[in-house]
Amino acid sequence: MPGAPPRLTLPRRVAWLAGVGWLLTLPAAAVAQPAGRSTSSPDWAHPGRDHSLTRFSPLAELTPATVTGLRPLWAFSTGTLRAHEGNPLVVGSTMFVQSPFPNSIFALDLAQPGGPVIWTHSVPTAVARLPMPAGCCDVGNRGLGYHPSGKILATLLTGDLIALDAKTGRELWRTKHADHRVGATAPGPPLVVKDLVIVGTGGAEYGVRGYLAAYDVTTGQLKWRGYHTGPDAEILLEGDGNNHYPSHRGRDLGVSTWPGDEWKRGGGTASGPISYDPELNLIFYGTDHPGSYNPAVRAGDNKWTAAIFARVPETGRVKWITQLTPHDEWGYDASNENIVADLAIGGVATKALVHFDRNGFAYVIDRASGKLVSAERFGPVNWATRIDLPTGVPIRESRFRVSTTKTTGVCPGAIGAKGLAPSAFSPVAGLFFVPILNVCMDIQATPVSYTPGRPYTGATIRFSRGPGPQLGRLVAWSAATATVAWQTTEALPVTSGVLATAGGLVFYGTMEGWLKALDAKTGLELWRFKTPSGIVGNPITFAGPDGRQYVAVLSGMGGWLATPGNGLFSTLAGITNPGGVLTVFGR
Repeated sequence: MPGAPPRLTLPRRVAWLAGVGWLLTLPAAAVAQPAGRSTSSPDWAHPGRDHSLTRFSPLAELTPATVTGLRPLWAFSTGTLRAHEGNPLVVGSTMFVQSPFPNSIFALDLAQPGGPVIWTHSVPTAVARLPMPAGCCDVGNRGLGYHPSGKILATLLTGDLIALDAKTGRELWRTKHADHRVGATAPGPPLVVKDLVIVGTGGAEYGVRGYLAAYDVTTGQLKWRGYHTGPDAEILLEGDGNNHYPSHRGRDLGVSTWPGDEWKRGGGTASGPISYDPELNLIFYGTDHPGSYNPAVRAGDNKWTAAIFARVPETGRVKWITQLTPHDEWGYDASNENIVADLAIGGVATKALVHFDRNGFAYVIDRASGKLVSAERFGPVNWATRIDLPTGVPIRESRFRVSTTKTTGVCPGAIGAKGLAPSAFSPVAGLFFVPILNVCMDIQATPVSYTPGRPYTGATIRFSRGPGPQLGRLVAWSAATATVAWQTTEALPVTSGVLATAGGLVFYGTMEGWLKALDAKTGLELWRFKTPSGIVGNPITFAGPDGRQYVAVLSGMGGWLATPGNGLFSTLAGITNPGGVLTVFGR
């Protein structure tokens, strides 16, 4: 970036206080020329950089030989604490950043030293002073969307979906997507494809009936809404959910696999990212767990929760559904990212969808048909012995079934062997880089009744350490062979997303606040920098207006593991300061 100073410059008085931490003061807020959707673009214009959610950048200025020269150039405070999930977008010479609730949005000028604010979009004061919406695991948002017509698309935790003029920050339209009064939120990043913005919901643990919806990017008009439980007509499903599996065949399974009308509060929200394959013209995403953790109130497979959907973006029509954890008793869900990748598996070219599920199994799915190609464990798993590929059904261990008697040592914990922090895929290395949590749990079902807007959990959960001394790992995984190429361990769970580059690097963050760079071939750590707070966001890289390569990450501790009473809080307490800082690095 032209004129970037050789030392750390902190706009709006974000100052380093030795031995104390970062002093955060409220900023004001930035923008740029539209960019195309080419996978070779130096921008980062989508939540996963591309529609495939690979989080892979073609930039190669930073390599194992040059990354040691990386240093912080400037930082920016969002003025908000709590969980800073997701990542900024970069389009041309502008970076767009969203804070946790109350979800301010900033545009920063990358053509100027220190990234000064161009504009800020803030919710009205009356909204900002409302009680925080009822989020599952904190009040973070997981990213923005961008449309080449010059629009920024944003979900707000209150359930609103808004479109902003990328140059001025002016609000173009706003629509109510979810009702936070009943516990429904919109934490996931929007997918912008063609002239649609497609978003899901959160709130399964409040008994919210989940859905995905598409809106016209110009007007905000609702184009379609597809539910995940209930009759086929409301799911937008014609025929079988997946004709490869007997348990997926039949009419209105979203009703008949639930007792009574429990499907109406059945959960199965969609709080994770959405990927897209333009060749097949299909979008892919996962659904969350059933509404209540207490399995006694919802006998049956509970379709279509903890499942992966493929839909046609223009109409929402379902092409296929594959349920990964029928009658999910452990809160695993299937909301983690689905990475679009073409792989050679057993010498056969495969149009794959690769999904590292919370339940501890790594799935390779034929993305045209929804048929499982492989499913192998990648983390500590004892709730099931294997996935039966002919039926698609997990073979469960009976001693880890959930009941009113405490079930101890279930692995993984409800937070998953991998959480919503996204993996990365390098087509150069042929490897997926996966952030892993070595966390198990004790779980006990409890009586539950439904009241709109109140938790509908029906279980007590306490996390515990998994096997071995380390709570986290970063794994380089070969989906072609379902094996680990290399791994590195972390004392704490890895709850940051991962970035892979054509320069042969892998970046990720730690809960202590370290941003690290590893050699993609070997896993050898090459560089690290201590950011002001724990990292639960996702690093990105981009080319500045000067053509040089930069790296950026949000740090700001939060999330389920950082909540008192979860069983690991005493382990994590005091490891880092609260925060909300964007740090930009360069050479």
